[in-house]
Amino acid sequence: MVLIEAKKIIIVLIGALLGAISMNFFLIPANIYASGFTGVAQLLSSVLGGNISTGILLFILNIPVTILGWKKVGKTFTLYSFISVFAMSFFMEVIPIKHFSQDILLNAVFGGVIAAVGVGMTLKWGASTGGMDIIAMVLSRMKDKPIGTYFFTLNSIIIITAGALYGWEKALYTIVTLYASTRVIDAIHTRHVKVTAMIITKKSEEMKKMIHGRLVRGITTVPAKGAFSNESKEMMIVVITRYELFELERIIKEVDPQAFTNIVQTVGIFGFFRKD
Repeated sequence: MVLIEAKKIIIVLIGALLGAISMNFFLIPANIYASGFTGVAQLLSSVLGGNISTGILLFILNIPVTILGWKKVGKTFTLYSFISVFAMSFFMEVIPIKHFSQDILLNAVFGGVIAAVGVGMTLKWGASTGGMDIIAMVLSRMKDKPIGTYFFTLNSIIIITAGALYGWEKALYTIVTLYASTRVIDAIHTRHVKVTAMIITKKSEEMKKMIHGRLVRGITTVPAKGAFSNESKEMMIVVITRYELFELERIIKEVDPQAFTNIVQTVGIFGFFRKD
């Protein structure tokens, strides 16, 4: 357990370092904006004439979100998210802003890809980079709201403001960055906000208690029988967010390493998401 947590912290720190490199070496020098709260921090820094750095503003913006996540999402998830935000803000302050290329397209693509590798690694290990990730978690636990709409709205504001401040060519390259980062995150982690896990196990009672204790998710069970062994089992069906996938994998390995699990995309759901 201690080794896993240590690895998780290392992954979060590496992800934050990659995010800072992406910003200070590619996106900020080229006046290309990132997505989410990082892009908002860039905008505010530009409006303030650079008197307050993007790293510091990113940290300040995430303080109220962290408090919200601590109350609504869970202490462990929020703690790792805060570590990620703090580390990225720190790295952005100590790493100098430097031009590696004058080609704006190269900056847009490499900035988006490097940032996405960091985000994808962080998500895969059950943490997040804060900001909109925590807001998405809160919304998904309250009600099945169309989270993509909020991401789209925020990023649209960033793109339009970038166009107004630096010209529409910069805004178009910002879209290139968003596209590149989205594709890479999809390749590293699941692209779907919600997924359905079908777990076939002989230890359904223990599994149910553990999932209810850590994830607070409704579970549907269906009797199952092995075709070759004729052993009686249960298939547990549970819908989770992509942020909870790492924790679910840990639960399954702890309770029943022999369990068979199938993860499929969930296009949409009807009904209350939190409990049966």
